[in-house]
Amino acid sequence: MLVGIIGKPNSGKTTFLNAAALTEYKVAEYPFTTIDAQQGTGYVRIDCVCKELGVTDKPKNSMCIDGIRYIPVNLLDVAGLVPDAWQGRGLGNQFLDDLRRADALIHVVDTSASTDIEGKPIEPGTGDPVKDVEFLEREIAMWFKQIITREWPKLSREVEVAKGKLDELLIDRLSGLAIKRQHIKIALQNLKLNQDKPKSWSEEDLYSFAHELQKAAKPMLICANKIDRKTSAQNLEKLEKKGKVVPASSLAEYMLRKLAEEGAIEYRPGDSEFKVLSPNKIPDKQKDILEKISEEILSKYGSTGVQETLNQTVFGILNMIAVYPVEDVNKYSDHNGNVLPDVYLIPRGSTARELAYLIHTDLGETFINAVDAKTGKTLSGNAELNDKDIIRIVAAKGQK
Repeated sequence: MLVGIIGKPNSGKTTFLNAAALTEYKVAEYPFTTIDAQQGTGYVRIDCVCKELGVTDKPKNSMCIDGIRYIPVNLLDVAGLVPDAWQGRGLGNQFLDDLRRADALIHVVDTSASTDIEGKPIEPGTGDPVKDVEFLEREIAMWFKQIITREWPKLSREVEVAKGKLDELLIDRLSGLAIKRQHIKIALQNLKLNQDKPKSWSEEDLYSFAHELQKAAKPMLICANKIDRKTSAQNLEKLEKKGKVVPASSLAEYMLRKLAEEGAIEYRPGDSEFKVLSPNKIPDKQKDILEKISEEILSKYGSTGVQETLNQTVFGILNMIAVYPVEDVNKYSDHNGNVLPDVYLIPRGSTARELAYLIHTDLGETFINAVDAKTGKTLSGNAELNDKDIIRIVAAKGQK
């Protein structure tokens, strides 16, 4: 799974990545600090089933800290987007190409309104975060539209004269964007466009289709960053009208995580509070900042918002669930005795057979059935799995 971190320059994208993944990429208060795409590993946070079962687990592909399971997610911070990036302005071509593999997008917005539409510093409160959201949505939709409409007359003839299927022809053109047939079908159904007469589609129809396709294939969540600044509160309510929004302070999260790493405080990503362990490790200036973080961010919003942004992206807009594959349904372990060693993020509605294929192709091809370790019930290949299921795959050759 890959989540793209997007936004105009100087919105706090790189700080968000640094806070989520404890990377140390360069940040600065001027546009295009980020030129090449920057990668990191963030983690979504769930209550581990070890607490429910009363067992001590030994994770391999994730981490479990005091009954909280942290599951890795790949993050990609791309160069800032400016108006008309889809035409190649700024670093637009590179930005959009970097996003081809993304499954979802986190739009980091400067909620304090202290940067203009191109990311240049201005008087705080004089910018417009809502317009930032609108222009970025348009840029991505225009990028999609540009790809869709290449040789559109030829594609239309194949549909109307040769009786080809529009979704099949489009999937060939759009496969490089990690777009699936189901995404195309969802977009077509939502707009109720005439699939048999694509020649009749207007430019507005094509744009609307591109926009719906983006929402289906690369859904977006708004991270209302810099929420701790004085001019941010007035913009949060406006942003909430534009879609799913999580208020956040990436800088606060980064500071808390670094202090925790140094042993100065006790803090886990997503916590609503922290505990000072070694006051002597915290400079006086940082103590004042910590007090403000506690009062103005954690107490007010429940967290810094960075962990919530990741969780809402994966479990909310991507609608994923967590499933634990095991080999021994009695001990909940693998063949080496590791208890609850792995956890997989899969789309809600996924079947037992699809989980088998995800673990290994051979398991999918030789699949016999599955066993729900919690209930002992045998599951068919078409049985839909539920969040926090513990599943044993039974295959003809080898077992998991």
